Amino acid sequence: MKKILILSSILLICTSTVFSQNMERVKRNIDTLAAPGMHGRGYAKGGDKIAATFIQDRFKEFNLQPLKKSDSLNPFYQYFNFDVNIFESANLSLDQKKLEFGKDYLIHPASGPGKGCAKTFFLDTLIFTSEAYHKKFLKKSLAGKAFIFSSAYTKKVFSLPKSILAKIFEASCLIEIVDTKLTFSISSFQYPIPYYQLKKESCHVKIIRKINFEAIAKVEKYKSQNVIGYIKGKSKPDSFIVVSAHYDHLGRVGNAYFPGANDNSSGISMMLELADFYSQKENQPEYSIVFMAFSAEEAGLIGSHFYVNNPLFPLSKIKFLINLDLLGTGDDGVMVVNATKFPQQFKILSQVNEESKLLPAVKQRGPAANSDHYYFTEKGVPAFFIYTLGGIAAYHDIYDKAETLPLTKFKEVFSLLTGFIAKF
Repeated sequence: MKKILILSSILLICTSTVFSQNMERVKRNIDTLAAPGMHGRGYAKGGDKIAATFIQDRFKEFNLQPLKKSDSLNPFYQYFNFDVNIFESANLSLDQKKLEFGKDYLIHPASGPGKGCAKTFFLDTLIFTSEAYHKKFLKKSLAGKAFIFSSAYTKKVFSLPKSILAKIFEASCLIEIVDTKLTFSISSFQYPIPYYQLKKESCHVKIIRKINFEAIAKVEKYKSQNVIGYIKGKSKPDSFIVVSAHYDHLGRVGNAYFPGANDNSSGISMMLELADFYSQKENQPEYSIVFMAFSAEEAGLIGSHFYVNNPLFPLSKIKFLINLDLLGTGDDGVMVVNATKFPQQFKILSQVNEESKLLPAVKQRGPAANSDHYYFTEKGVPAFFIYTLGGIAAYHDIYDKAETLPLTKFKEVFSLLTGFIAKF
C-alpha cells in the first residue's frame, strides 16, 4: 500500500509539472511583445508585422493548423487594409524648455503635420456665448499663434460653428491643457494643423510666451493582418470554441513608444498558453478550438470587424467566443462583459471559480463595444470579454511596461478559462 501511495504521489507531481503554468515563458513572451524592437506593435516601422510573425511562429511551434480558406501567401494570416495616421516624430518646447513625450505631453492621435515657433493665444470662453465676440474673433489673425484651451472645453471647441473652427485652424498649432492622465489612441484622419495635449502640472501655462513644435505625420492606407490558427476537436470538429485577443497597440512616436504590456501582451500571452495546453494530445478539446489574434483593435476594432464580414468558417458554427484583454493584474478578480446577455454561461463560469476557489470575484456587466468580442456578438455569436481588475493603473500610456506588470492572478485566470471551456 505504501508503494502504491508513493507511486501515486510521483504521478501527481509529474502531472502537475506537465500542466502547471509556465510563468517563465509567460513573462518572456510579455517581455518580447512589449520590447522596443516591437515598436509598440503599431504601424510606424511595421511593429504590427513583427508581432504577427512572433505569434505565427508560436502557433507553428504548438502545431496549430491554419484554416483552409486563409490567405494562400501566408495561411495563418488574414490581410486587410485601413487608414491610419502614422507619426514619424513629435516635439514640443515651451520658452526653449524641451518637454518629455509621454510624461509632459502627447501629440493628439489626429494631429496634422507642421513645424514652427508660435506665440500663445488663449481661448476666451465668450466664444461659446457671444455673437459679438464671434464677429470680433473672425477678424483676428491667428497666423503664428498657438491656440491654447483647457480639456474642460474640448467638446465645446469642436462643436463651434464651422466658420469659427476654420478660423481656429488658421493657427499654427493647437495646445490642449490636460489636468488628468495623458492617454493616447489611434486615428484614421488628421486635423489640418499640429495638435498637442500638454499636462497642466508640466508648465505654468499663463507665463508661456513662445512654443516651438514639430510634428511629422501622414495618413496612410495600411495593410495589416489577423493571425489565426486552430486545433481540431476530438468529437465535434465542425463546431468551434474561439479564443481571441488583439496583439496591436499604439505604436511609436519618434524615439518614444507605447509598450502595451497589459494591453494586450498579457492577453496574447494567455492565448499562447492556451494554445500550447490544447495542442498537447492529452488535452485535445472535444470541439475544435480557434485562436484569433486580431490587429487594429486600437484603431477601432477594425481587424475583428473585418473578420466577421469575411469569416473563414460560418459564424453559426461558433459555440462560444472568449475574448482576452488586459489580463496582467487580478487583485480584485475579473470583469465579464456580456455576462448579463448570456446568464447561463456566466453562471457556469462563476461556478468554476467558486468550486476551485480561483479568484476573489467574477464580476458581471452588460454588452459593451470595448473590445474584439463586440462585432461577433452583433452577428449573433455568444461571447464574453474577460479582463482583470485591480493593480496597476497604466493604460494607453508609456508606463504600461512588462517590468511593472504583476501578473497577480494569471495562473488562476488560466484555470478559470480551461475549466469553463471543459464545460462545453
